[in-house]
Amino acid sequence: MGEWTWEYEGYDPAQEKLRESLCTLGNGYFATRGAVPECARDRVHYPGTYVAGCYNRLVSDIAGRHIDNEDVVNLPNWLPLRFRTGTGHWFTPDTHTVEGYRQALDLRRGVLERTMRYLDGDGRAVRVRQLRIVHMADPHLALLRTELTPEGWSGALEIESALDAGVTNGNVDRYKDLASRHLTHIQPGITEEGVVWVRCRTTTSDIRVALAARTEADAPAEVLTEQGETGIARLIRVTVADGHTVTVDKTVALHTSRDPAISDPLHAALDRVGRAGGFETLLDTHEAAWAQLWRAAEIDVPGEAGPVLRVHLFHVLQVLSPHTAELDVGVPARGLHGEAYRGHVFWDELFVLPFLNLHFPEVSRALLTYRHRRLERARFNATDAGYRGALYPWQSGSDGREETQRLHLNPRSGRWLPDHSHLQHHVGSAVAYNVWRYAEATGDTGFLHGKGADMLLQIARFWADFATFDKELGRYRIRGVVGPDEYHEAYPGAERPGLDDNAYTNVTASWVICRALDVLAQLPEPLRRDITERTGLDDAELERWDDVSRRLYVPFHSGVISQFAGYGELEELDWHGYRARYGDIRRLDRIMEAEGDTVNRYQASKQADVLMLGYLFAPGELRAQFQRLGHDLDEETWLRTVDHYLARTSHGSTLSSLVHGWVLARARRTQAWEFVQEALAGDIADVQGGTTGEGIHLGAMAGTLDLVQRCLPGLGTGAGALRFDPVPLPQMSEYRFCLRYRGHWGVKVRLRGQELEVSVAAAAQDPVTVHLGEWTESLAPGETRTVSLREGAG
Repeated sequence: MGEWTWEYEGYDPAQEKLRESLCTLGNGYFATRGAVPECARDRVHYPGTYVAGCYNRLVSDIAGRHIDNEDVVNLPNWLPLRFRTGTGHWFTPDTHTVEGYRQALDLRRGVLERTMRYLDGDGRAVRVRQLRIVHMADPHLALLRTELTPEGWSGALEIESALDAGVTNGNVDRYKDLASRHLTHIQPGITEEGVVWVRCRTTTSDIRVALAARTEADAPAEVLTEQGETGIARLIRVTVADGHTVTVDKTVALHTSRDPAISDPLHAALDRVGRAGGFETLLDTHEAAWAQLWRAAEIDVPGEAGPVLRVHLFHVLQVLSPHTAELDVGVPARGLHGEAYRGHVFWDELFVLPFLNLHFPEVSRALLTYRHRRLERARFNATDAGYRGALYPWQSGSDGREETQRLHLNPRSGRWLPDHSHLQHHVGSAVAYNVWRYAEATGDTGFLHGKGADMLLQIARFWADFATFDKELGRYRIRGVVGPDEYHEAYPGAERPGLDDNAYTNVTASWVICRALDVLAQLPEPLRRDITERTGLDDAELERWDDVSRRLYVPFHSGVISQFAGYGELEELDWHGYRARYGDIRRLDRIMEAEGDTVNRYQASKQADVLMLGYLFAPGELRAQFQRLGHDLDEETWLRTVDHYLARTSHGSTLSSLVHGWVLARARRTQAWEFVQEALAGDIADVQGGTTGEGIHLGAMAGTLDLVQRCLPGLGTGAGALRFDPVPLPQMSEYRFCLRYRGHWGVKVRLRGQELEVSVAAAAQDPVTVHLGEWTESLAPGETRTVSLREGAG
């Protein structure tokens, strides 16, 4: 790993799927896995291409039931480019001797480079250098440059450049029994100018897709066309001389019928590829676009964490770039890097938008607008369940209906099991939380008082209606839900799934209702009148909201916050015994199910649940919310709670180490770095054991960036000011980053030892108010201030 490069030396088939994910190139509109262009899909290679928001629904017969799933669609493969000496066998790293294999991802430029030396059966060598980009300036273009140099021989060389629409979804092994052929009406063709194309459509969503490819060699060549039912290829025959390089450039355009301002995807693709410039010209504009992104999202952390954070930022920007702001898409939990989770949108925006808010707020606004467009569907979900308000789905796709599968496969036991994760209604609170934090960071009251208020009020309405009053407790209760810890989805021996009074769910529901009431209080009278008339809100309902927000039940046991009612009565797990038998017990649920047991019986969590409260809320804000609920959450109680769950969590989610590192940075500082390190290594080291090859974990990657941006400096953006309360970690005691804050494009923050430095770009209009403990100052445009952390502490 270099400062700006991510490199692999040598060819390793066992690691190829992981490398493909981590070498994915994208631009916010589409992305292509870093697969080897000369290899077809097999057990080693998986060349996937995905357009943001391009889903399709298929029905499968599983365990005697008809199951329908909506999946992100693996689109026609534009990568294929292979070569051979004479008419011998096509070169691949699996069938030929390959020397000096190197794969390098240039993060600064967004370029994937491969170099190698192939030997054919007669010992003739071909040195290969290949550059690949998915264009960041023009989101519909991709390019592949291949340089071929014969060494020690001269003669015939054949190159085949193809488009292949005969693809299916097959990136995730545990989905292999599910229907996977999403493309139909496949038609390949070629223009008079020699541009090959393929068009098709998805089977049920009826999204039309077209790709066009222009392939050019810089040497005299004989060119033939080979057309099949699902693909088309150009065969280029050239005569090469020892030591002389032949360069082949493949330029590809991709359009779908979801694109605005086009009449037909095929016409748009052909027109775009025909007008595209040469490789050098396109590379220049691509690099310029990446340079702008790096300036806007600058983050610099010395030491071992810095390069990893840069890899994480690179992948976040490839999935959620400024191009995303023009699309109707959400935050795909596994990026555009693979097919795990079927490309669905979960709650991962909770970990992504806080970073984007302070760099690309227009992207955050678009991602929240995705949720607003599906507010009606969320209201239908609530109505169908018998409640008022909006019930957002745990897994969302194209239209906002619940996409969570009803069965899931345990690969350890081979059994298909009921999936109750759709009961994670706390996803609605995540949507509301992001609305509020976006408005705090950007000052976008137009959004907050419009679409944001619509969502906040309907989510609050659902929670107030979903809560039932318990006369014996004198409290409102939320029953039959699942919290962030997906291990626990039912009580031991219970016939029905769901748990009562999940603390995370109840506390965040109370917070959401409070924010909804705040928004109503802030609205100008005409807007307040309009929205109350439109939603049918009256004083009696608002009084109930206020009452529910103060009297939601939060269970405790043994002096700690209970994950849910009855949690303290569960059995303790023999953690030592399970670790001794299995080693890695991150997926304890699968292990125990294969044994005929269930983790529902034990005080054992997959990931942070109660402790998520310490991730979402600063200590003072969390104390205030508990006070509203009638509890004094002192530091001692919180530390006991942290220790209790820290000892009982298997970290079966990449988000778990992130949240624990975040919480421990303030609660148990000496332990924090261990979890921060694991969060940083989550995908690059594939700590979950094979999952990264199915797509990166976007929330965990963005969360590590936000750890530097908000957690360690204690950055808050409420009340129209930047507020700092730094947490010095010895291993990350110096770092700097830039912010885009409420119209200020160039606010730079630097922490170094015991000093905080803040500067405001000269181009800004208004001063920025900065707080550090007792120290407060208003920084005018062009000003820089350095303050001691001790001075800020008073």
